[in-house]
Amino acid sequence: MIMIAKALIPGSMALFLVACGDQAKLPEEAAFGANPALPEPTQTLVPTLNIAPAKGWPKGASPAPSADLSVQAFAANLDHPRWLYVLPNGDVLVAETNAPPRPEDERGIKGWISRLVQGRAGAGVPSANRITLLRDGDGDGIAEMRTVFLQGLNSPFGMALVGHDLYVANTDAIMRFTYLDGETQIKGPGEKVTERRCERFFFKG
Repeated sequence: MIMIAKALIPGSMALFLVACGDQAKLPEEAAFGANPALPEPTQTLVPTLNIAPAKGWPKGASPAPSADLSVQAFAANLDHPRWLYVLPNGDVLVAETNAPPRPEDERGIKGWISRLVQGRAGAGVPSANRITLLRDGDGDGIAEMRTVFLQGLNSPFGMALVGHDLYVANTDAIMRFTYLDGETQIKGPGEKVTERRCERFFFKG
């Protein structure tokens, strides 16, 4: 009986979430134009979550381009790519990253809901914690070179090159690395420019 009860709780919670979901009251086109119509704010016990499931392109399929344009895959099989940055020489940096583990957020019903949402969005995987370099040397639109540019990072996201300084935004700090034009890997430890602190605030009603 205990096992049955445990099995029923997640299903009941899922039905509860679906039942409490909000519905759009305005047509989609009302949000466009010079004078968009915005719905009035509402307060609900459970927030509305519309998560698009992660779904890759079927084999041989691609986006439909406009006339006189063509589309092909520049690179594939990346590990949860989140951000792109193009270097001056045309090399493309890809931050392969996910959120860092937060064990305190995975407990109880809140943790169960979080795992459910993250999994549906394709984010329920460990972070690769690296930046990959892609190079299209012959200009055919396909990266024939692929190397690990930086690794051992902490959920990296944004990147910016200023002169020969490459700045990388980890989840907990801004890092600076020395970059030489055309190099395909940075092995130095880098320098911590500043720490990033995330504060949590709770608001009532």
